[in-house]
Parts: sequence; C-alpha cells; structure tokens
Amino acid sequence: MVNFKDIPPEMLIREISNRLSKEIQEPKWTKDVKTGQHKERGPYEANWYYIRVASILRKIAVNSPIGIERLAAEYGGKVDRGSKAHHAGKGSRKVIRSAVQDLEKLGYILKSKKGRSISSMGTKMLNSAALTASAGLKEKVPAIEKYL
Repeated sequence: MVNFKDIPPEMLIREISNRLSKEIQEPKWTKDVKTGQHKERGPYEANWYYIRVASILRKIAVNSPIGIERLAAEYGGKVDRGSKAHHAGKGSRKVIRSAVQDLEKLGYILKSKKGRSISSMGTKMLNSAALTASAGLKEKVPAIEKYL
C-alpha cells in the first residue's frame, strides 16, 4: 500500500490540486492578492490557489496539530528592507485561513484546541492521490517499484 509520505511532495501536491479544483470554489479576491509580506507581486499561475490548498493539506497531515500562525511562518520568507538587514516575514494569513476553512467544509481536516489535524477522510484522500501519483511515477521510472 502506498502512503502519501512515500511520494515526492511535488507530484502529490499536483494530484491533490487537480482533485480539489473540482471540489472547491476559488475566491474572487485571489486575482488581486499577494501571498505574503515578503512578496512584491501576486502569483503568476492561474491555479495557484488550488496548489496552495493542496500544500496546506499536506503540511497539516505531516505536522499536525498545527495552527494558522505556524503555517504562515512556513509560507513566509525574507522581507527586503532596503539597506537594512533582511528579517523574516510571514505568509498571508488570509489565504491560509480561507484554505483551511475550505478544507474543514470538505471534512479533510479537524479543528481542536491545539490546532488543525488531518481527519480520516483527509488521510484516505491523500493516500488515494498518492496511489494515482505513484502510477505516473512507475511509468516514468520503471525501477522505482522496489522502493514503493
């Protein structure tokens, strides 16, 4: 049985984002938003929101329980302050909060006092996405079967 931790994150996130694009409605404000204070411009990709939601789902599954502030720090970066030294900046909490709320509506994550954690339905979806992604991985690299 293939687990979601066995698949490279890029392939898993791509597969999950394809599935979530059919289940989640993208908010209207996603065309006009930056993804953090360390960014100068917004994202270029058209489906960036679904990729971010899929990435958040995976991070919650791997690091649960985890809160919004910790996720914002995970998606942060260096803030350019001109001639002064760079400082750490957090990612956009609005984007993360909206993604987490969408995932809670679908039943993939659960809210507790310590933060968000993955539900059994979310784990099932991640593992089925990993199985689909591993099929594509086996086609590209035939010798990988002994590692899965």
